[in-house]
Amino acid sequence: MKIMAMRFSIYTLLVLSVYFISNCPVNLAHRNEDDPTIKTMEEFSGYPIHESHFLNSLSSLSVDAETLQKQIDELSSFSDSPAPSVTRILYSEKDVLSRRTGSEPELAPVSTGSHTDAIPYSGKYDGVVGVLGAIEAINVLKRSSFKPKRSLDVIMFTSEEPTRFGIGCLGSRLLARSKELAQQLEKTVDGQNVSFFDAAKSAGYMNVEKLSTVFLVKGSYSAFVELHIEQGPILEEEATSIGIVTAIAAPASIKVDFEGTGGHAGAVLMPKRNDAGLAAAELALAVEKHVLESGSIDTVGTVGILELHPGAINSIPSKSHLEIDTRDIDEERRNSVIDKIYESALNISKRRGVKLSEYKIVNQDPPALSDELIIKAAESASQELKLTYKKMISRAYHDSLFMGRVSPMGMIFIPCYKGYSHKPEEFATIDHIADGVKVLALTLAKLSLS
Repeated sequence: MKIMAMRFSIYTLLVLSVYFISNCPVNLAHRNEDDPTIKTMEEFSGYPIHESHFLNSLSSLSVDAETLQKQIDELSSFSDSPAPSVTRILYSEKDVLSRRTGSEPELAPVSTGSHTDAIPYSGKYDGVVGVLGAIEAINVLKRSSFKPKRSLDVIMFTSEEPTRFGIGCLGSRLLARSKELAQQLEKTVDGQNVSFFDAAKSAGYMNVEKLSTVFLVKGSYSAFVELHIEQGPILEEEATSIGIVTAIAAPASIKVDFEGTGGHAGAVLMPKRNDAGLAAAELALAVEKHVLESGSIDTVGTVGILELHPGAINSIPSKSHLEIDTRDIDEERRNSVIDKIYESALNISKRRGVKLSEYKIVNQDPPALSDELIIKAAESASQELKLTYKKMISRAYHDSLFMGRVSPMGMIFIPCYKGYSHKPEEFATIDHIADGVKVLALTLAKLSLS
C-alpha cells in the first residue's frame, strides 16, 4: 500500500523527520498562522491548536467521542484487506510526533502514544486507540485550560508488529538504544527480498541509515504512558472500566530445526524411521508440559509455526521447523522454561535418531515493571473520575516494554469485546475508549506537574 494520506482528511501526516520518531517537535506556544505543520495537526486532531474558550478546571473532562470514533473508523479504511479486517504493514504510513509545550519546557517531557501498523486481517483498535486517543487526551486538557509544567508529547511508533521484517517494536527498540538492532537492520530483508533501508526510503524516509541518531538518552522523558485495549477478556468479564498495568510480560522467541532421513510413507517400516515431523510434534507437546509445570498462570508458551519438508502426504518428513514463543513477567521462571525446552529438544533428537540442526534463541527480552508513580497517578485519576479499575499485568508486549528502558513507564487498559484482538472481531465501545482517554488525560496532567 502506497502512501494515501493526502486523500485522508483527518490523517494527512507529515514526514516530520528521516527517522521513526521525529526529534523536532512543534512548539505550540509560538504559532505561525501559515505554518503547514500546525494546519496539519489541526486537521489531524479535529481541533484548533489555540482555542479561546476553555473550561476552568479538570473537574469536567470532555471527550469528543463522536469525532474520535470517526477517526478510528476512517483510519481503519487504510487497509490491504477488506473490512472489517485491517492489514496495515510497516512503511505504508508515516510516523508523527506532536507536542503540548509546558510552562517549564526545559524539564523532561511526559510522553504517551502507541502504534497504528496492523498485522494481516486484524482489527482497528489495537494501537490506534493509543495514538488517536492520546491526541484527544491532549485536546481534553487544552479544552479544560490545563497548563502543564512539563511538556506533553504524543508518539506514534514505527512497526510495533513484526509482520514485515520479523522484528516487533522496531521503533521503540531503536529509541531504547538497541545498537544490535541498528546493525541487524543493515542486512535485514522482507519476504520479497526488499531491504529494510529500501522500504524505508520508498515510504519517504531519507538518510535512514543513520539509525543511531534516534537513540534516546535515559531520562529524555520523565514518564511514558500508553493507552491500549486489554487484548484479553478480564476487564469485560468483571465489568471493570480501567486496567492499570503493573508489569509487562516479555517474550522469548526460539527457532528449532530437526533433520531426519525421510523416505516413502509406505515403504519405510515404523521401527526404521527417523521422522523429523514426529520430533517436532513431540517438542511442541514438551513446550506445553514445561510451561504448565512452571506452576504459574503467568507463564505461557506457544508453538506458532510448525513446518514439515517435503510436505507431502505420502512422504516421511525429513526436516521440520518450529518457532516457539514463551512469555512471563518473571524472567528467571521464563528462562527456566527455555532451558527445559532445550533439554527436551536434545533428548528427542537422540531418542528419535534425528539431528537437532538448529536451536536458536532469536530474542530474550526481559519483562518490565511499571513505575510506581505512574501506577498511583492512573489509580488516582480513575478514582477521581469515579471509574472502576483493577491492577493487572499485560501478557502481550507493547512499545512500553522498551520505553521502560529509557523512561519510567506505565499502561492503561480498557475493555475489549470478549478479549478479541488481532482479528476482525476486535472491538471496543466508544464509551470505554472515552473513559480511557479521560484517565489518560488526567494521568498525564498529574505527571506533568511532578
